[in-house]
Parts: sequence; C-alpha cells; structure tokens
Amino acid sequence: MGEAQKGLLSVIEKLKGSTEQEVRIVLLGLDNAGKTTLLKSLASEDVNTITPTQGFNIKSVASHGMKLNVWDIGGQRKIRPFWKKYLENTDLLIYVIDSADKKRFEETGLELSELTDEENLKGVPVLIFANKQDLATASPASEIAEGLNLHTYRDREWQIQACSAVSGEGVQDGMNWICNNIMNRKKRTSVKTDQDET
Repeated sequence: MGEAQKGLLSVIEKLKGSTEQEVRIVLLGLDNAGKTTLLKSLASEDVNTITPTQGFNIKSVASHGMKLNVWDIGGQRKIRPFWKKYLENTDLLIYVIDSADKKRFEETGLELSELTDEENLKGVPVLIFANKQDLATASPASEIAEGLNLHTYRDREWQIQACSAVSGEGVQDGMNWICNNIMNRKKRTSVKTDQDET
C-alpha cells in the first residue's frame, strides 16, 4: 500500500466518527493535468484509466463514506452547461494543475475562476494540487498561486499544494488539509443546527 493510499484511509478513519453522510469531493482540471494518476494514488481501489476525451468523462469512486467524482473536461464550451448541473451539494473541490505546462496557465486560471463563480460552488473550499512537481520544468506552487490570483478568493477557504501524483509526494499534505477543513465545517454546521432548535 502506497503512502498516499494509507493517507486517504487515515483521512477516512478520522471522518468516520464525525459524519455518516458521504463527503462529495469533485476533482477537476484540464485534460492532462494528472487527475487520473492522482486518483489512482488516492483511491484504495483500482480505477480504470480515463482516456482523454473530446467531450467530458466522469468517474465516481465511492470509498469509505467519501465519494470522489472525477471529471475530465474537454475544452468545448458548449458542453459545460451539462456538467455544471452535477456540482450540487459539493463539499469540496480539488483542482489539479499541470505545473509544467506554462502555456495553459491562463486557460486553467480562467476555468477555475469560472467554476468558483458557479452558484453550486459558492463558498466551497478549494484545494489546488500543483501537480507534476517531479518535472524539472515545473513552476513552484507560490508562482502558480500568484498567476491564478488566488489572493482574490476571499469568499472561501483555499490551499495550494505542490505535489507529484507519480511519486505521491505532497498528496498526503493535501488530504490532511481536506480532512481538517471538512471536519471543521461539519462542526460549524452541527453547532448552527443545535442553535436553531433551541
């Protein structure tokens, strides 16, 4: 069992006691960002490889009360209205970026800002994996954060995490952030509910 797999299982163990409902995590990013590889290093089950598509592909992995929905987005704008309706009840968004593909930073940044404008993703925390850090040409996470104007995202919690899905490096740190974030949100919402009842 790889480090990342153990990592996801430990996250799930922590979440088990705190929530019975599924945690809906949507994993997005441009094609070739490394989403499938990342998912393989996260899921404790085997995931079929998603081949690059002209349209879009969705793969759901249910694992220990967490539901990971993985999207492979083609660049066609005309299909986007269809996949946006699947974003309801999302607890957290994981957005994967190919840190070595500088030519597409602008495109991926636009995609991310459009997503965060979606009504269904209002205030939803975002974890950005700056993937492919194992490549010599990769930009550092801090530089990517600046390029994506992450400092302007004031309506939600966000974190950018340098990682390599291939080696698993940095993946666990990202999962720890997710775990803490979801647990804190569940605590806050249960406190609110208790107050509403009194």
